[in-house]
Amino acid sequence: MIRSLPLAVLTRKSCGGTMNRNELLQRQSEQGGARLKFIIAMVVFALVIYVGYMYIPVAVDAYYFKDVMQNKVDVAVTQGYEASWVRDQLVKSEAEYHVPSNAIISPAQKDNRVEVRVQFTRPISFPGYTYDYEFDYTAKSTAFLTIK
Repeated sequence: MIRSLPLAVLTRKSCGGTMNRNELLQRQSEQGGARLKFIIAMVVFALVIYVGYMYIPVAVDAYYFKDVMQNKVDVAVTQGYEASWVRDQLVKSEAEYHVPSNAIISPAQKDNRVEVRVQFTRPISFPGYTYDYEFDYTAKSTAFLTIK
């Protein structure tokens, strides 16, 4: 390859001296370095996007389900419903928030307040790995809504 380069390239001045064969060979081995870094960066970026695409909907469902849990315990206290009513309402809304049917829903009534604890594991499948999203949240009715 070096023989096919024009004479002007071989005698070009670089930092005050002429390029010799070793410098040319070193520069040729540097070709493609930026391309490799770009490919690695794009693969890492694509992996982050894919993980977010798989994880974020599960986390959003969990966030909204926490909000539903809080709403149901507050309604139960203000309307004077039993703790079992909260459980029934949460079971009805399981499908909407992709809560597994084997979720453990534990309602309780303590000190004129209603509490409900929900526990479940939701698997998120990635190629070669399955992440188990652990949901464990206890919603307690607020104190100012308590009927005395």
